[in-house]
Amino acid sequence: MMVEKILKTREDICAYVRERYGAELEYLWVKTPGNGVFRHNHNRKWFAAIVDITEDKLGLDGKEPIDALLLKCGPELKTLLIDHVSVFPAYHMNREHWITVRLGIENPKIQEMIDFSYNLTKV
Repeated sequence: MMVEKILKTREDICAYVRERYGAELEYLWVKTPGNGVFRHNHNRKWFAAIVDITEDKLGLDGKEPIDALLLKCGPELKTLLIDHVSVFPAYHMNREHWITVRLGIENPKIQEMIDFSYNLTKV
């Protein structure tokens, strides 16, 4: 049984996904070496991505670099989760089916959101 832990950093996310799903962060792009994806082992579909972006990409004031977690999410749940503090509309993905979670800010629902994204992309 896994102990519930608040996931705040890239390292926390990688450890959780590795332990829970046996997936490693894959770095696919030469131009953005800090950006990576987690995929299902059986079908290779993405269920999450970690990207380096700046605050303004989320509609925030500032250009400071931040880590963000991209997750698949149904449209109904998305409207409940987006708070424009730690959860935002999708950055660079389909805005109807993905959300962006700002890392570094405590959000006790991150594990559940990762698990939900994983389950949405299983087939």
